[in-house]
Amino acid sequence: MIPPNHALQRIRPSRSVCNPCSPWTRVARLGSLGQTLATMRDMPTARGPQQRDVLCSGAKMFLFWCLPSFAFALGFFVSPGLKTVLWTLSLGFMGTVCLLNASRCGRIHCYFTGPFFIVAAVTSLGYGIGLLPFGPSGWKWIGDITIIGAIVLSCIPEIVLGRYRRNGPDVV
Repeated sequence: MIPPNHALQRIRPSRSVCNPCSPWTRVARLGSLGQTLATMRDMPTARGPQQRDVLCSGAKMFLFWCLPSFAFALGFFVSPGLKTVLWTLSLGFMGTVCLLNASRCGRIHCYFTGPFFIVAAVTSLGYGIGLLPFGPSGWKWIGDITIIGAIVLSCIPEIVLGRYRRNGPDVV
């Protein structure tokens, strides 16, 4: 909990500060030197990346990943015009949510899948309105590359680099 008037706090060192990982430990140490300017941006959050990760919440995961994935899958069975709309919107939405999730919690695969989904959305739109000449198998190629790319980019980076950035986005 953030104390009231947290922008400018005089924090007295106390003997109860014994947790070196506590977000207030640094402020308490600095407080012993005098007044400390403690803003929300300067202090690390007490919540870990798992609590901020959209993929760790069932309802949010369903809303942000399952529904757009279902819309993408539905696009395989509809006309090219509707496929353009479904794939462009679902991939664009998933790409945007991935990038937001990467900045929110530092999830590694989101740094790769976010831009990939956005490029796939732009490609779907370009092919759907006739700007990209991929031939009669264009939708098949876009769909196959999107599915394979999503699987590879969701798994390989986290196997190699871990699930979350070691220096999360909220570290100063």
